[in-house]
Amino acid sequence: MNNITICMIGFGNVGKAFARLIDRKAESLALDYDVEIKIVAIATGSHGNAIDPLGIDPNKALLAIEGPGTLNGLSTNPAPSDMREFIALSEADFVIEISPVNYETGEPAITHIRAALQNKMHAVSANKGPVVHAYHELSELAKINGKQFLFESAVMDGAPIFSVFREALPCSDIIGFEGILNSCTNILIEMMEEGSSFNEAVTYAQSIGIAETDPSGDIDGWDASIKVAALATVLMGIPMKPQDVDRKGIRDLTPSAIQQAKNEGKRWKLVCSAELINGKVSAKVAPQLVSPSSPFFSVSGTSSFVLFKSDVLPGLGILESNPGPETTAYGLLADILNILKKEPGNA
Repeated sequence: MNNITICMIGFGNVGKAFARLIDRKAESLALDYDVEIKIVAIATGSHGNAIDPLGIDPNKALLAIEGPGTLNGLSTNPAPSDMREFIALSEADFVIEISPVNYETGEPAITHIRAALQNKMHAVSANKGPVVHAYHELSELAKINGKQFLFESAVMDGAPIFSVFREALPCSDIIGFEGILNSCTNILIEMMEEGSSFNEAVTYAQSIGIAETDPSGDIDGWDASIKVAALATVLMGIPMKPQDVDRKGIRDLTPSAIQQAKNEGKRWKLVCSAELINGKVSAKVAPQLVSPSSPFFSVSGTSSFVLFKSDVLPGLGILESNPGPETTAYGLLADILNILKKEPGNA
């Protein structure tokens, strides 16, 4: 049995979903993959930290943070507040970085992943910040230390965007893409189509875990822009920051404009696009009026869709229907299993 230990940095909706997932999949992981996954450390922003080398019961951790509760009572070892020290003391095999994203700098997630790799731990992340702001540095650091840095959940939750091009489509050069990459704005617009006010739509999106307490990152196009930057940086090989994307969110998209489009048989969508032109990427995020002939017209709810153009495939679309924290959590688990598969003796 391959006993794997996990240090989790962040325990919000995705972290909780991951804890429930590995508990639910424990039997399958043991029987089908000869793997036992044990959480030995959890760090949170407002619910304390815990380290237990023998393993933290996922269900106890979930109960401990209900309401104003903390994880501190589950810690059997010192759990320092300095995350670099915390990561080192966890002595885990993997660090899962799922702290809140910082669109402008990628910190402190970059520091967390750097610390993991320097301590000879694999790093798996759903955080877009490190991918955009430090992809090449962290990938090189992983290589130097004989570890891996994967981030399938950073864009489109659990949909295998990065691994498809990394594994299944070798020698394919992406020359552009366009799509709907922010599920929050997609559902906000759809609810306003049905007559909800902007505030009512935001409240609903928050209630299902799609929108943050402060939804401005989605509404103002930052989330979509950083996803565009991540795809361009990794899949097109052109380093890009969200600040480089020509960005316009949906804040100025009025309910009357949305209703008028509906009356005309059209829909507004927050469309992301990038195109390689003379060795540079031109990228844009902006509301776009689409007709029924557009592949974006029927992308509803929390679904996402991206259409890639490459030198060998003129059009390859990937659709993810109505994802949530559970699908993001699955992307983290898939990265872990794919890393283990490549380790010596597991080929």
